[in-house]
Amino acid sequence: MIKISLPDGTIKEFENGSTPMDVAFSISEGLARNVISAKFNDSTVEATTPLTTDGSLTLFTFNDPEGKKAFWHSTSHVMAQAIEQLYPGVKLTIGPAIERGFYYDIDFGDHKISENDFKKIEDKMLEIARGKHEFKMRSSSKEDALKFYSKQDNPFKVELIENLEDGTISFCDHDTFTDLCRGGHIPNTGIIKAVKLTSVAGAYWRGDEKNPQLTRVYGISFPKQKDLKEYLELLEEAKRRDHRKLGKELELFTFSQKVGQGLPLWLPKGAALRERLENFLKKAQRTAGYEMVVTPHIGQKELYVTSGHYEKYGADSFQPIKTPNEGEEFLLKPMNCPHHCEIYNSSPWSYRDLPKRFAEFGTVYRYEQSGELHGLTRVRGFTQDDAHIFCTPDQLDEEFKKVIDLTLYVFESLGFNDFTAQVSLRDPENKAKYIGSDDVWEKAESAIISAANEKGLSYVVETGEAAFYGPKLDFMVKDALGRSWQLGTIQVDYNLPERFDLTYKGSDNEMHRPVMIHRAPFGSMERFVAVLLENTGGNFPLWLMPEQAIILSLSEKYEKYSQKVLSLLENHEIRALANNRNDTIGKKIRDAEMSKVPYMLIIGEQEEKDGTVSVRKHGEGDLGTMSIEDFTQLINNEIKRTLKAFKV
Repeated sequence: MIKISLPDGTIKEFENGSTPMDVAFSISEGLARNVISAKFNDSTVEATTPLTTDGSLTLFTFNDPEGKKAFWHSTSHVMAQAIEQLYPGVKLTIGPAIERGFYYDIDFGDHKISENDFKKIEDKMLEIARGKHEFKMRSSSKEDALKFYSKQDNPFKVELIENLEDGTISFCDHDTFTDLCRGGHIPNTGIIKAVKLTSVAGAYWRGDEKNPQLTRVYGISFPKQKDLKEYLELLEEAKRRDHRKLGKELELFTFSQKVGQGLPLWLPKGAALRERLENFLKKAQRTAGYEMVVTPHIGQKELYVTSGHYEKYGADSFQPIKTPNEGEEFLLKPMNCPHHCEIYNSSPWSYRDLPKRFAEFGTVYRYEQSGELHGLTRVRGFTQDDAHIFCTPDQLDEEFKKVIDLTLYVFESLGFNDFTAQVSLRDPENKAKYIGSDDVWEKAESAIISAANEKGLSYVVETGEAAFYGPKLDFMVKDALGRSWQLGTIQVDYNLPERFDLTYKGSDNEMHRPVMIHRAPFGSMERFVAVLLENTGGNFPLWLMPEQAIILSLSEKYEKYSQKVLSLLENHEIRALANNRNDTIGKKIRDAEMSKVPYMLIIGEQEEKDGTVSVRKHGEGDLGTMSIEDFTQLINNEIKRTLKAFKV
C-alpha cells in the first residue's frame, strides 16, 4: 500500500500502482468526471500515471491553471496530428500551452496555410478527438529517438534531442500519432469538445532570426461548446478594446515606417495624456522624497560594460554608435540605472544623507525582433517611470515597503484593483545568467520576501525570473477581460553598487556600500497606456481624460453662449471643447459618444436664457439641467472620489 497526502491534509492509503484518477473516484464520481491532470510530489503527471511511492497529490480540473495547461498542450498534439494528415511531409517542432490556448511551430515546406484553412483543420481535430484516444507516455533512449526523427528527416526534433541527456527522453502517443514530449496530458482526446484556431504567424526556430522561419498556428480548445462561445464573445470584446484600434480612434499615437518599427509617435492628445500621468506620479514622488534627474539618451559603451548590460544584452540590442574619433563608441541606453549610478557617484555621501531617491522619466532603447513588436506593448523605444533609491542596508526594508505603498497608490488611482505580486528569484541551477555572489543574492531575495510578507501582499514565487543583477517584485495586474499584465516592478540590487564602486561614509567613519532599489510603478509609459486603454476601453478616469466635457449647441446661433460656457469651465480647470458645427444634435451626441467624452453639455434657447446646461453622461444618458457651478462641482466631486492625494 502507498500513502497519498491530499491538499486538505487528508492522508489516504491506496494499492501500489493506483492512479490519480483512482484517487479522484475514491473522493467522488463527480470529481473523477472532471479531473484531467495532476501533480505528484511537485511533478506533473497524467491522471492515468501509476503511483508507486508515498507522496502528495493535487488533482486538477479545467478550472485550474494547471488543468488548462494540460488540456491545451494535449490539444496542440491533436492539432499537429490533424495538420500532418492534411499536409503530408510537414516537419513539427514544438507545441506548448500558453496563457490562453496553445500554438505549434511547423515547417510547412511547400504547403501554404492561411485562415481559410482553419475550418478543415478544426473539423479534422474534432474527428480525431471523437475517437477518445488515450494519451500514453513512454521513455526512449537517445539513440532510438534520434533514429526516429532522422528517418522522418526532421532536423528540428533532432536538434532538440541532441541537447537532451539519455534517460530523460520521452514520447507521447495517441491514436496513430507520436511526438517528443515531457508529459502533462489529459486522459484521452474525447474530453476535447470544442476547438478554434485563432491565428497564423511567422516565427523563427528558437526565436533566432538567423534560423529558418516556421509557421506558428495558434488555437484554443474547451471541454464544452458553450465555453468556446463565451471565449469568442470575450475575443470580440478584446478586439473592440484593442489599444491599437482605440489609440487611432482617440488620436493618441501613431507609427510610421519612415521613423521605424516599434518607435511610437505621440499625437497631441496622447502627449497630453502622458503628461498628466507623469505629473500625477511626480506629485506623489515629491511627497515621497524623490528628486528628479535627467540623463542623456546615449552613453559610452564602457558605461554599459561596467554595469553588465553590454555583456547580457549587447549582442541582441542596437549596435554601438561610432564617432569620428578612433575607438570611441556609444550605445543607445538600454537602462537608466548606470546613469543614475554615475549621478550618485558625482558627490561624496554620508549615512546622514541617505536614502537618496533619484527619479526620471527616461527613454530607453532595446532591439526587439520585428515579429515580436505589438502596438505599444512591445516597442523598441519606451519611457520608464524609473527611479533608483540608494540606501544603507538598515534602511532597505523600510524603503522597499514605501515603494510598495507608492505602487499600490498608482494602481488604485487608475482602477487596477485585481492584481497579484510575483517574487522573481534567481535560478540556482543556472547562476551564469546572473552577476554577483551567492551572499548578496540571498540577502536581496530575503529582503523582498520579508517586505512582501509585512505588507500582506498575496504573492507567488517564480524561480528563474529575476533580473540579471538582482531579484524583483513584479505586479501582475488583471484587466477587465481577465488578462494578466506585468506592470509595476521593484528590484533589490547589491551588484551595481559594487560594479560602480558606490560608497557612503558610515557612522564609524568607514566607507560602506549602499544598497540600490530599482523601481517603476508604471513599468513603461507605452505599455501602461496600452493596458490602461484596453482595461478601460478608452473610458479613462475622469481626471485623466483628454476632454472631460464637450459643449453641444442646438444650432450655430448659440455659439456665443457656447464660448461663454467654455470659458467658465476653463476657469475651473475643466478640460472642455465646443462643437458648434451645423449638424443635428443627434449626430453631435453620437460623435461625442464615439469619442468617449465623459460629459456632454447641450445648450439651446432655454439654457441660454437660464444660464444653465443640459447634462448628458457618456454611456448613461441624461442627468438633467444644472447651473455651470453645479456641473463644475459634479466634476470636482467625481475627481476627488477617484484621485486621492498620496500620503507617506
